[in-house]
Amino acid sequence: MKTIEILTQEAIALLKALIETPSFSSEEDKTAQLIENWFTQNGIPFQRENNNIWAFNQHFDESKPTLLLNSHHDTVKPNQGYTNDPFEAIVKDGKLFGLGSNDAGGCLVSLLATFVHFYAQENLPYNMVIVASAEEESSGKNGLNSVLKHLPDLDCAIVGEPTLMQLAIAEKGLLVLDVVVKGTASHAAHQNEDNPIYNAMPVIDWFKTYQFEKISDVLGPVKMTVTQVSAGKQHNVVPAECHLVVDIRVNDCYSNAEILATVKNHVNAEVNPRSMHLNASSIPLEHGLVQAGIALGRTTYGSPTLSDQSVLSCQSLKLGPGETLRSHSADEFIFINEIEEGIQLYIKILTDFFKQ
Repeated sequence: MKTIEILTQEAIALLKALIETPSFSSEEDKTAQLIENWFTQNGIPFQRENNNIWAFNQHFDESKPTLLLNSHHDTVKPNQGYTNDPFEAIVKDGKLFGLGSNDAGGCLVSLLATFVHFYAQENLPYNMVIVASAEEESSGKNGLNSVLKHLPDLDCAIVGEPTLMQLAIAEKGLLVLDVVVKGTASHAAHQNEDNPIYNAMPVIDWFKTYQFEKISDVLGPVKMTVTQVSAGKQHNVVPAECHLVVDIRVNDCYSNAEILATVKNHVNAEVNPRSMHLNASSIPLEHGLVQAGIALGRTTYGSPTLSDQSVLSCQSLKLGPGETLRSHSADEFIFINEIEEGIQLYIKILTDFFKQ
């Protein structure tokens, strides 16, 4: 079995190769090939569908519960603030620069190294499956959600996202609504008591002021924000409709379906969700994974950002090297020692969890 030191060196080398291989959402075929090569070099059978790659531990036993390890290998497109080449893996002052280094390449290669460490071990109390997923940044149809049908029932999961290796025990869900407020079209010179723009004002005010009753201990309240308003095409015509877009960040006290039902019951408008599957996620404080992390000095918190946790129905913990504030930033980077620490902590947390 390879030492943790060798696994770490190989993981950092893989991350450099991933950085230098463009992998925008739905265009991850070349990074998928790099990950295939990783599994092949480590003698691990794998499966692939579209640009998702997954593998099971060597001694998989259907009678045992299953733990998922997951992170993604797609990236957003680089913003205009880059001063470095986003596709060049640059090491400077202990930092590894490059697009996707922090979100979520460091997490992915750390989890891959962790999986290799446990892959051939016998008598583990849990099966292990790792999925290097595509289309996370775009919440695409060919991402992790498309792979779940090929996996056994999952009992719990670690989703690799940059958390400074602290324990994100809950994550807000996302519900985006297209809201259409109706009215009567007319010439602007004529009296019209059914102007949809005016009709939209109480609807906007409801989204601004309504408070959902249940407040999460970890994630706080549900947050609703009107982010777009559009109506009319010329100055002298009252339009027939006013369109709103509403961004709702859902805590773990509600399902997206419950939030949608409440909105429809309160606003005088046509309400259409763009999707319903990006639900909030959580894992109990007393869960063995969380307790193993706490015992190692890790702190717990609730995350406002969305990840592939949103498509999982099992209890899941978001945990990984790197810092979320660096994600999607210019000259993105991760500290080399964050990857080193991340692999060690992943292995230690899982080792202690398996002993419980």
